Amino acid sequence: MKDRVVGILGGMGPEATIDLFSSIVTESNAKNDHEHLRIIIDNNPKMPSRQDAILNGGENPGPAMAETARNIAGAGADFIIIGANTAHYFYDYVKNAVDIPVLHIIDEAVLETIKIVDKVKKVGVLATAGAMKTRMYEKSFNKFDIEVVEVPEEIQDLVHNSIFSFKYDGLTNKNEEMMVKAANFLIANGAEALIMGCSEIPLILGNKKLSVEVVNPNDVIARVAVKYAKDIIQVKEIEGRYLSIV
Repeated sequence: MKDRVVGILGGMGPEATIDLFSSIVTESNAKNDHEHLRIIIDNNPKMPSRQDAILNGGENPGPAMAETARNIAGAGADFIIIGANTAHYFYDYVKNAVDIPVLHIIDEAVLETIKIVDKVKKVGVLATAGAMKTRMYEKSFNKFDIEVVEVPEEIQDLVHNSIFSFKYDGLTNKNEEMMVKAANFLIANGAEALIMGCSEIPLILGNKKLSVEVVNPNDVIARVAVKYAKDIIQVKEIEGRYLSIV
């Protein structure tokens, strides 16, 4: 079978889109150019703010995300990845806009956590204020009776400010220190694994050594995308979301 064409709905933000693209290239383990996958990227940073929509009732980005998804499908993609965690709050707009599968980074990261941390019962999630308010990761983990560490406002502020500092100023000692402090708080409060639930966080934490398993959803969805593109796994719509199945 010919490889499926990957579509990336990107731009939220651009650095995270580059990281996702890079992860797919790495996961492809290609020995020459022809073994790499065809990837269609619409890097659209002009979409309304997901944070503003969730936290302040600002303009809904769903219709713009749907339009971008249609562009990607129209260009020839066989499936789509949304290159941002918080944006999955608007997943249904994208899924309903196209007739191709839209993979789900939240659920795939949860499944990966269960796979790599035996009998995990409590996890920590590092994510934007918008993602935490919607409890996206919590709802997905709760399906497996896994608890998400409650994050006090002052710790959530560290995470959120670190992410947006990185978006605007790049990596600095300050935004790195804020994220590490938040990560250590979650570990100290019982997290058996950490989820880097925003696409910028892997770029902030880099290769920092922490005392528990750290799950990078970018890498997880990249592996799923490569395996699906190469027909190693299939995806199936379950409860309104496309999930990988062996």
